[in-house]
Parts: sequence; C-alpha cells; structure tokens
Amino acid sequence: MAGTIEVLVAGGQVDPGPPLGPELGPTPVDVQAVVQEINDQTEAFDGTEVPVTVEYEDDGAFTIDVGVPPTAALIKDEAGFETGSGEPQENFVADLSIEQVKTIAEQKHPDLLAYELKQAAKEIIGTCVTLGVTIEGDDPREVAAKIDDGEYDGALVDAAEA
Repeated sequence: MAGTIEVLVAGGQVDPGPPLGPELGPTPVDVQAVVQEINDQTEAFDGTEVPVTVEYEDDGAFTIDVGVPPTAALIKDEAGFETGSGEPQENFVADLSIEQVKTIAEQKHPDLLAYELKQAAKEIIGTCVTLGVTIEGDDPREVAAKIDDGEYDGALVDAAEA
C-alpha cells in the first residue's frame, strides 16, 4: 500500500484540512506529524504556493520532498504585488533591491540552469522583465548588463565564495 501524494500547499501554513488531509486520511501515516514536518520545511516560503511530495510506507513511515515555487511567485511574494504589468516595458508594478534578487536567486538556484549566483540572479531578473518589476529603480535589462560588467560582483557572491 505504499504510495506517493503530490500537492501544492501554502508554505508554512499547512493544516490537516484540504488539500492534504483528505489525501493522507486513508494512509497509515500520522497526519499531524506530516503537517508539522511540511510546515517546518516550508516556513521560508511563508504563504507562497509550494509543491510538496509525500512518500509513505505501509508501516506509517514517510518522507517529504519540498519543491521550489515558480520564480514569478517568489518575485511577487518578495515585492508584495498580486499581478504583473499588462505592459511590462512601460508600466512597472514593483521594485526590488539587488539583495532581494539575490535572496530569490538563492531560493531558486537548485532549479535553475545557472551554476553561479550571478547567472541565477540574471535568470530572476529575466522574469522581472516579463512581470514589469524594476531593480533598484532601473530597467531589469540595464541591471543585467551591469551584472555582466561586474557592477554587482560584491553583492552577488556565492555563500561558498564569501
């Protein structure tokens, strides 16, 4: 009877109700223990939709794998807006600091193609272009060029390099 359950939950705010509770109810796992473990592992994504996979065994043992929310969701959460701009080249809906971009890049880095934090930040900035989000008041494309020119090397250092 071992199985897998995949759900999308609000980070750090899971409870035994839907969508998780009805899925876990017929399984041999301790629902409260699963809920607590998911909340512990997703608290950094407070309220943001996070993909979670729960694998369970017949004896009630379980493992939890927490995915990373979509880049756009992380940007919206960090910048505090609901919807991107309908005209992202002209109307900007929010502004992020380079530190906020770095935070999002660090959260998303395992799912990105980039090897280095600077490249991961540029991927995040690419999403900012499509959402209509500026970086420190500048057009995100200009910020990407500044990253290439080394202007943000001090701010975008991998923790391993620091």
